[in-house]
Amino acid sequence: MAYAARLIDLTKHYHLGDVVVKALRGVSLDIPEGDFIAIMGSSGSGKSTMLNLMGALDRPTSGSYLLAGKDVATLNDDELSAIRNELIGFIFQSFHLIPQYTVLENILLPLQYRPNGEDISEKDEARAAYIADRVGLGDRLDHKPFQLSGGQQQRVAIARSLINDPQIIMADEPTGNLDSATGEEIMKLLKELNAEGRTIIMVTHEPEIAQQTKTQIYMKDGLIAGQGVFPGH
Repeated sequence: MAYAARLIDLTKHYHLGDVVVKALRGVSLDIPEGDFIAIMGSSGSGKSTMLNLMGALDRPTSGSYLLAGKDVATLNDDELSAIRNELIGFIFQSFHLIPQYTVLENILLPLQYRPNGEDISEKDEARAAYIADRVGLGDRLDHKPFQLSGGQQQRVAIARSLINDPQIIMADEPTGNLDSATGEEIMKLLKELNAEGRTIIMVTHEPEIAQQTKTQIYMKDGLIAGQGVFPGH
């Protein structure tokens, strides 16, 4: 079996003054290519720390994290940036759109950080417009974020995550700021992307959202406390 990501006895400790916070205490997890996994747990359980590590936004204190077969802990900053840009698309709860940019410009944003420094081309713009149309924003390319609903802004964020054609999408509470109907629309879109073969790793606090994924992980006190359907549901 091919794995999109493998966590091997992963720990992450933070120092707050003289206090050591053990956010992750030795997590091991294999995520097959094409999985759609939900990570759940209460505040402070370690789920966001784990997502940051899996997104190569942070480095583990100890243990190994293999992303597409490469041990993230051994990569330098430039290599980390390159692997993020090539392999991973990010979706955030608060959208993180640039307010003065149009929909098209926000979707194109990750291309400004390509390792080769290549300028954005007409081909890039055409791809961004195609992706915008796919997520239902083909007629909103010139709009600014303040002219869009919450659901539309999240669609921009999803389109932005797809501009580099990533193998893995990291989604941090992608439905958290949306009403239930709009949240279902976003989940439908994520499931379509997963059906194309993309691996989706999602943090959520909503059991009804988690139960729509293929795999559910429940975090507690920096450890995986359970797998399968969210406990109690």
